[in-house]
Amino acid sequence: MKEPVSSIQAPSRHTKIDFTRQWQNFVLGFQHLLAMYSGDVLVPLLIGHYLHFSTLQMTYLVSIDIFMCGVATLLQLKRTPLTGIGLPVVLGCAVQAVTPLETIGGKLGITYMYGAIIAAGIFVFLIAGFFARLKKFFPPVVTGSLITIIGFTLVPVGFQDLGGGTPTAASFGDPANLLIGFLTIAIILLFNAFARGFMKSIAILLGILISSFIAGALGFVSLKPVSEAAWFHAPQLFFFGVPRFDMSAMITMILVSLTTMIESTGVFFALSDITGRQLTTTDLERGYRAEGIAAILGGLFNTFPYSTFSENVGVLKMSGVKSRQPVYYAAFLLLLLGLLPKVGALATVIPEPVLGGAMIVMFGMVGVQGVQILHKVDFSNNANLLTASVSIGLGLGITMYPQLFQHMPTEFQIILGNGIVVTSLSAVLLNLLFNHRWANHD
Repeated sequence: MKEPVSSIQAPSRHTKIDFTRQWQNFVLGFQHLLAMYSGDVLVPLLIGHYLHFSTLQMTYLVSIDIFMCGVATLLQLKRTPLTGIGLPVVLGCAVQAVTPLETIGGKLGITYMYGAIIAAGIFVFLIAGFFARLKKFFPPVVTGSLITIIGFTLVPVGFQDLGGGTPTAASFGDPANLLIGFLTIAIILLFNAFARGFMKSIAILLGILISSFIAGALGFVSLKPVSEAAWFHAPQLFFFGVPRFDMSAMITMILVSLTTMIESTGVFFALSDITGRQLTTTDLERGYRAEGIAAILGGLFNTFPYSTFSENVGVLKMSGVKSRQPVYYAAFLLLLLGLLPKVGALATVIPEPVLGGAMIVMFGMVGVQGVQILHKVDFSNNANLLTASVSIGLGLGITMYPQLFQHMPTEFQIILGNGIVVTSLSAVLLNLLFNHRWANHD
């Protein structure tokens, strides 16, 4: 009689363990979503305001953008013979595209903007194989410099949000903003110092939620965006009109796509270092193709090009959870929020100082990840020292003063005005010049 009882109890016990694990993955996924949400929503808000979109148009733009982030993330998570790098990555709007898209939309019209996005997506898809073979140009001295810059150049963005969002506003740096922002940092640090297990892995999420509730009690939270949002909104092909194509607009967005591919390469290698998975040329090729398809879908459904979000590398590093399962949950949450704007609007009420505090911790972690990679480099070799120091110095300088190239053609400004891209180009070229080792890296 004992054997049947044992065989009945075992599945029940395993089911309970699986349920607990899935719940934890869901919460970790929600943490990933909050980490990228504000940065992603910012892109449609900036472009929509610039192009004077109506409330209806803005609602569509934001909600379907969120939905497409979920689609783009799923394309990267699931490895197929054609697409998907299979790393725990989250995709969102490429912030580098904001100014070029505003220029195209303002001068030529919105349909040309989406035509350029589709053309850039096709370009990325077609050159994915060639670009993936360039991984020999990314030894540790290059990837370490690039990831360091990705993290540290984003830290000022966190400080901007911590101060209130707009540096020119009279309320920027208000003591209440600083209190909430630094409180968020303190809560995240306390959970990391004293919590254990799962509670420690969701320290960022807990910091954001607890600080948001405190900020709400102080009158910093308005639920007006929730009340104004629609209950349901489905994706619609060519919502703003059938895409049209202009050569100059397409070339501009292709240049932008090259910058996002370079940045994605850095993120891929950062995640490779964290997860301990060696990336092959085929992995990179699938990853680039996924981003190309995501951009094409963005153009067809009138949203944006999508790229790998470096913000979420910090989440992964802090949580210590390297599985793709939480990111799958984040992707499905993005799909849900994109279809239910009223629910999705809840995430927009999180005060900027709270997000700023969390960003400072996350972006700092990304920067230190780059430093850890550089730690593997032989700096007794003066060539490596020069490669890393000059590249990081150029990246930081351009990030602080992107207007340095304001008198150059727009196409050059797009490339040279991005500190991450400048660091990438500098590190690759200097490594080739000094070390001549690229041919030995497969």
